[in-house]
Amino acid sequence: MVDLEIWIALLLGLMTLSAAILVLLVKNHIAAVAAASVVSLGLALLFVLMRAPDVAMTEAAVGAGLSSLILALAVKRLGLWRIDGKTTRSSLLVTNTRREKDA
Repeated sequence: MVDLEIWIALLLGLMTLSAAILVLLVKNHIAAVAAASVVSLGLALLFVLMRAPDVAMTEAAVGAGLSSLILALAVKRLGLWRIDGKTTRSSLLVTNTRREKDA
């Protein structure tokens, strides 16, 4: 049983480390936010393996949940919401721009 926990901890550590490196290397901001939430979830699972469920729940709620939501909303608010290499603005701004072009 202990050997299985060690292998799971090693896999979770490798997943967390690779996601952390991905946060630094990816050019899409939304993908970076998603990778940061994977880092937080990996840490939460490592805390579960270390038998610290209170710390794991806090990391999952704050690290993966709240922080990812705040980062995603900030990226959208700053206009850095890129899909397929294009910068896409919020639907309200796109609607106003279309109305100006039609007039």
